[in-house]
Amino acid sequence: MFVQRRNRNLVQAAFTTLALIYHQTVHTLRQTHANAVIGILITMMQSVLMVAGFLAMYWVMGVKRSPIRGDFLLFIMSGIFMFMAFNGAMAKVSGAGKSTNQMMKHGPLNTAIAMSGAALAALYTNVLSALVLISIYHMLINPIEIENWRGTLAMLVLAWFSGSALGLVFLSIRTWFPVPGQMISQVFGRANMVASGKMFAANNLPNFMLAMFDWNPLFHIIDQTRGFVFVNYTPHNSSLSYPIYVTLALLMIGLMAEFVTRNSASLSWGAGR
Repeated sequence: MFVQRRNRNLVQAAFTTLALIYHQTVHTLRQTHANAVIGILITMMQSVLMVAGFLAMYWVMGVKRSPIRGDFLLFIMSGIFMFMAFNGAMAKVSGAGKSTNQMMKHGPLNTAIAMSGAALAALYTNVLSALVLISIYHMLINPIEIENWRGTLAMLVLAWFSGSALGLVFLSIRTWFPVPGQMISQVFGRANMVASGKMFAANNLPNFMLAMFDWNPLFHIIDQTRGFVFVNYTPHNSSLSYPIYVTLALLMIGLMAEFVTRNSASLSWGAGR
């Protein structure tokens, strides 16, 4: 029982890694609540409360119709779900197992498996909650029609992937500078409430306001999503390639930073703190 299992070939090593990622994903899902279903319901309630909050804010402001011809609530949900996928993945990955975590001493667990499990847990909860909420709205409240559901789903996955790549960068920062790194990630997550531009249609923004949002890949993802959701909307002030290039750049930076951090990590880092 004390003999460490060794993989004999590449196929066996791949299956072992996939099994570890699966168990780590389940472990991450159960961190919110011991019952995984309750954890998913909590994520759904967060989305519902955010949609209700923005709907109430629009009514207070006197805005009672969508800036895009189509369902007003679908306009709000198309931004909220992308925001939740991006921020959820960023928070999960940035808080995944650091190189100095005690669990990393138990091989064959490593930071790559911990990050993969955290990212997949975020993808699972956000995609499932979005599908359930849209289905409930479609069947019980108002039938909706999405022009290109495949493109919409691809944008949701891109939002998750972009948030995971940024979370990987924040994870490395938090290993070196725990308190400032956590503060930076939290501030960025809060700032995305406005900086993502989910409350506006990019085609309606003037140039001086557009410059305040077009640096953010999530802004482009949300605007492109609405191009796939609504038949009457064609994005002109956003790009599909920009968030892809930014995500790949963040992923390479995060992987290199994590590699350097892992090789430099020491369990005595926190001894003087």
